[in-house]
Order: sequence, then structure tokens, then C-alpha cells
Amino acid sequence: MKAGEAQAVVVRTKSGAEMILVPGGSFEMGGANGEPCESPAHKVWVSSFLMDRCEVTQHQYAKAQLPDPSHFKDLQNPVDQANWTDAARFCNERSRAEGLKPCYDEATWTCDFEADGYRLPTEAEWEYACRAGAATQYAFGDDARALGAYAWFDANSGNRTHPSGQKQPNRWGLFDMHGNVAEWCNDVFDAVYYKTSPGCDPHGPAASGPERVVRGGSWKSNARACRSSGRHGDRSVLDTCLASDTLGFRCVRKAPAKDGGARDTIE
Repeated sequence: MKAGEAQAVVVRTKSGAEMILVPGGSFEMGGANGEPCESPAHKVWVSSFLMDRCEVTQHQYAKAQLPDPSHFKDLQNPVDQANWTDAARFCNERSRAEGLKPCYDEATWTCDFEADGYRLPTEAEWEYACRAGAATQYAFGDDARALGAYAWFDANSGNRTHPSGQKQPNRWGLFDMHGNVAEWCNDVFDAVYYKTSPGCDPHGPAASGPERVVRGGSWKSNARACRSSGRHGDRSVLDTCLASDTLGFRCVRKAPAKDGGARDTIE
């Protein structure tokens, strides 16, 4: 096991994918030292959930028999140039392949959070998982000079994506939460949402909007954009032609039953 994985609980799904069982808990979301949309910092409780250990790869995308939108072609690299609906559609296909109930209505793209299938993480789930218990700028601390050990970003990426899982993981065993590709969240983006966000399992603004939340920074981002609390919105929700080759995603779903369930093996 690499450094930082000591607390990782790995769940191997029916299809063989590795996910991390993220324990429920509370954390301070956002911060006063970032961009205005990251304020105010506020305490949030997040229930336990499963999150992909790595960003969804082009190999996984091909198994779902979906056309790969990626610019940087390599089966071990994360999917890139994916719009939001590409990501949500993959979640549904992966759910069907494992006999789970899809979360997304493909006519309206609303999410059923009670379904047991795959979906994109809420913004709160994403930041909580990225921090892995840390209250610092990055999962590993405040010193951006250490970022290269954990992330592919503008200083070391060579202007492209890289195979998922090559850098050090955070303390919960999650790879590439900083850098490589920026990751879609389920939430509609609202720059002032933190002023009214609920304190328990927030799902983002109720109203629809033209942008969805993107987190984590990418191979093209500077160190500041890769911070745990960094957030922005992107409009390439429906049109793949508008999606940037910096955009990818990972999936989450409900935590399994305490006995591991019939479909999952906990290591």
C-alpha cells in the first residue's frame, strides 16, 4: 500500500471496479482565503457513501459501449472532454450493467438520490472526500510545493492527462482528487449558494441553471485552482463539442449494507 492509504476501505464492485467507502462525518466546507464563491465557510454533515478510487478511465467508458469523447486517447487515462450529460449517462449504464437502479432520468436529467445506482458526487461529498479529514488548502497540507507528488497540473503534466492513479492518494486512498482532469459534480453551480446551503447532505440549488459544478483542477490548472475548496461552474452540460479536454469525472453511490451486500466485497 502506498503512503496515505492506511485508512482506506476498498470496496470491489460486481463489475470489478474499486471504490472507497467514505465514512460519514462533518467538515468545514469552503474557506475565507479563496475566491468569493468559496465563502462563507460553513459546517456540513455528509453521510457515508462509495466513491471511485480513480477518475473514470477510457477503458471503463469503452466497457459501457459509449463513444469516447476524449482528446488524449489512452485506455488507462481518465475520460476527458466529457460533458455533464456524458458523465450522467455513463453512471446510468454502469448501474444497469450491475443490476442497480439508475439514478438519472434521461429525459430531464434529474437525479434520484434514493436509487442504489451510480451518480455524480454532490459538491459537498466531493470536497469532503478530497479533504479526507484535512482542514488545509490541499489534502496533504498547505504547501503548494508538495502538490507535484499528488497531482498532474500545469507545472508537471506536459500539457496532457496521465494514467489514473499514478500519483500519491489522499489519506482515504482516493487518487487524483487534485489535478489530472477536473471533475463534474451533480450540483447546479451558484456562486452564492454557500450563504443558504443546508447543513446536512446538501444537493445544491433546487433551481436549474446553465452551469454545473466542476472541482479539483486539471492538468492545465495552476496550483491555486487545485485546492480542495476551489470551485467553478461550466456550461458544457449537453454539448460535447463545447466540453474541454480538461473535464472528466468519477462516480459515487450509496454505501453498501453493513454486511457488504450481495454485490460488493469489502477488503
